[in-house]
Amino acid sequence: MTSDVNTGKAAIFDLDGTLLDSMGVWDQVDIDFLGKRGIAVPPDYMTKVASMQFRQIAEYTIARFGLPDTPEQLMNEWDDMARVAYATVVEAKPHAAEYLAWLKRSGAKLAVATSLPPSLREPAMRHVGIADCFDVTVSVDDAGDVGKDKPDVYLLAASRLGIEPAACTVFEDLLIGIRSAKSVGMKVWAMHDDSSDADWPVICDIADGVLFDFADAPRSL
Repeated sequence: MTSDVNTGKAAIFDLDGTLLDSMGVWDQVDIDFLGKRGIAVPPDYMTKVASMQFRQIAEYTIARFGLPDTPEQLMNEWDDMARVAYATVVEAKPHAAEYLAWLKRSGAKLAVATSLPPSLREPAMRHVGIADCFDVTVSVDDAGDVGKDKPDVYLLAASRLGIEPAACTVFEDLLIGIRSAKSVGMKVWAMHDDSSDADWPVICDIADGVLFDFADAPRSL
């Protein structure tokens, strides 16, 4: 690949559903977790929790289904169920690793902005070979326990990179995250993920570009 030099530019990446083809892991966790309690997964559940941080999901799940568990108990159970899959089964989206390597060579700063806790994101990033690609990794927990319905996590990533929001390009699969990042002047490319199919027409309307494969990702940020 030949390209522009992106010095002074930054790319901020979501993990689940964007760099990682991992949303099926959570579908199975939900099925198994609720199934053990005799509950079928409601069709809107994944959409409702997609932008929440881990504790918010636990609190929402307890309230919605009237569970006797504490948020800590739910988070520990989910963590145990997902850890093996993230370390061994989850794969990268097509050509994600190659695109990250190219961006680094071009001079861009790279960050992760995710809802995943360290116990899941770190094994997954090592497993797919992208752990050493990033200058900064932040989660919604680092940004004050707010979900991606607010732009805080993207702004925190930009701040830690030392790059102005207007010089950042966000790669995200969630409509709610795309809207948040654009609300603070960031450019946003949307990665298609099956979990966002219902929102895809709206995503196509508001994103600066859309992707099914990182081979087609922008060569100038």
